[in-house]
Amino acid sequence: MRYSLFSVDRDDSTTLQSQIREMLVSAILSGQLAENTPVPSTRALAKRLSVSRNTVMLAYQALAADGYLITRERSGFYVSPEVIENLGQLPDRVQPKEQVPGDRVDWSSKLRLTPSTQFNILKTENWHSYPYPFIYGQVDPTLFPISAWRDCVRQTMSIKWLDAWTDDRFTADDPMLIEQIQRRILIRRGVIAESDEILVTMGAQNALFLIAHLFVRPDTPVALEDPGYPDVRNIMQLRSSDIRAIPVDEEGIRADLLGDAKLVYVTPSHQFPTNTTMTMKRRREVLEWAAQSDALIIEDDYEYETNYRGQPTAALRSVDASGRVLYVGSLSKSIMPGLRIGFIVAPKPVIKEIRAMRRLMLRHPPGNNQRSVALFLAQGSQDALISKLHHAYSNRWNALSEAMETHFPGWAQVSAFGGSSFWVSGPPELDATVLAQEALKKGVLIEPGNVFFADPSQGKNYFRLGFSSIHADKIPKGIEILSETADKLLHRSTNKRESPLISA
Repeated sequence: MRYSLFSVDRDDSTTLQSQIREMLVSAILSGQLAENTPVPSTRALAKRLSVSRNTVMLAYQALAADGYLITRERSGFYVSPEVIENLGQLPDRVQPKEQVPGDRVDWSSKLRLTPSTQFNILKTENWHSYPYPFIYGQVDPTLFPISAWRDCVRQTMSIKWLDAWTDDRFTADDPMLIEQIQRRILIRRGVIAESDEILVTMGAQNALFLIAHLFVRPDTPVALEDPGYPDVRNIMQLRSSDIRAIPVDEEGIRADLLGDAKLVYVTPSHQFPTNTTMTMKRRREVLEWAAQSDALIIEDDYEYETNYRGQPTAALRSVDASGRVLYVGSLSKSIMPGLRIGFIVAPKPVIKEIRAMRRLMLRHPPGNNQRSVALFLAQGSQDALISKLHHAYSNRWNALSEAMETHFPGWAQVSAFGGSSFWVSGPPELDATVLAQEALKKGVLIEPGNVFFADPSQGKNYFRLGFSSIHADKIPKGIEILSETADKLLHRSTNKRESPLISA
């Protein structure tokens, strides 16, 4: 027996018993353990892995119950021959025939769309392993109330709530979640909505895709903030050939440049990525334009709760008297990015059609997630989490402000209220993509800003610094390293840095 096949990772969140099961299954499926082959004795494997013998025994018993192993009296555990037989019948165990050029499909002539060619935000998958992750959209796991969430999931699994997630609801959403969205989230944004004016989605991204599918035709003129959210730009480009990039100033999107567009996407609370909060004057101008142009507004109300220097401004939809604002919200930033729970608030006829369209895509988001989130909201756990995040993010926001003022004076565009990132513009000669590559070698992660612009060449010297996933005490050193890296790229001395090249 090749004991080198087996190892465990004690830093892995997966239990040791699960790891042992997984490595044995992998060895069987890959053919490294043939049928009727004895697996190591529980005593031998426990000694090899430095785990308890009971842990190994439980893993073996579970594999025997699943049919992967069989027991032989006074002999131990063996690989089941029936499992190998069954695996041999599966398509992925069949050796494919040798292909010849004539057998190959010309996919380029068949694909109607090629989304993989679009310019989009790239994330470093193993960002956890870097000491200075200034990346946006990830959370600090130490801030999350895992016990409260585990309790909500446990309650969801009880007999009392079983039908909440085992039933196929077809097009319906969890009524408890809809009620909590009304009471706990929308009311704070000044938005009043009936239950049939709300639809649960798989995050804001899914919501935006559904809206685009419903309202955008190939010739629909669509106005987008510039710089703005790359994903929504790419979604709209798949639907329309008339995409218009509208500049953003210190008050928000330029309403005077919207022209004859029929749909506009805006992020009023914290403009993506500049963090500018749209003024009330500009909001009225956008609403007046929509009414006069018979146009619709998509309001993406992300990060409304991350305000450190004042109260959040009410949602654009709350002052919309004509019902032209389609409101998109998400719980990803306030709970966890991987949860993928968002929602749309819109007039009843719109929700009716989006609900029918969602059924064709995925029916409805997983019921267990919906009920777990509903309980998390109902029991006040999200309120407590937001308060905790507010305190932590406020400290990080201040730490990053001070570090930027010390090492990059005049570079950062500091928002009036908050957000979880800084938008930074360097001197024209800076290539932020190269800066990101060089900083990565020193453990510092940043996001180049060119991807946020309709014309990437305009954003060459911009970059974004997120602080939701980095501790406050690491921020000063991370920014110092980034400053030294930028200095080398710009061939400038520390003394020259004291005079800002670009004002905030």
